Amino acid sequence: MGHGLIAWIIIGALAGWITGKIMKGSGFGFIMDMVVGLIGALIGGFISSHMGLGGVGDHGLIISIAIAVLGAVILTFLLRLVTGNRTAEL
Repeated sequence: MGHGLIAWIIIGALAGWITGKIMKGSGFGFIMDMVVGLIGALIGGFISSHMGLGGVGDHGLIISIAIAVLGAVILTFLLRLVTGNRTAEL
């Protein structure tokens, strides 16, 4: 079951918002949180497909959001390592 463009926007927005709450930072703003969520969906889908669990589009909306959040958390952690923004408590 694949997701359409609107579903990907919803997944990205929710994943970015949830990641902002999990990582206890100030966030990147709505648009950048959505971008982080969408890129996180790619990262999470890559990781889950290589673990044999299937990609983001192979599951329902809730599982897709969970996989996207996992990828977005990883991406945010790496971004904070690279940019030196370590003031937030992880």
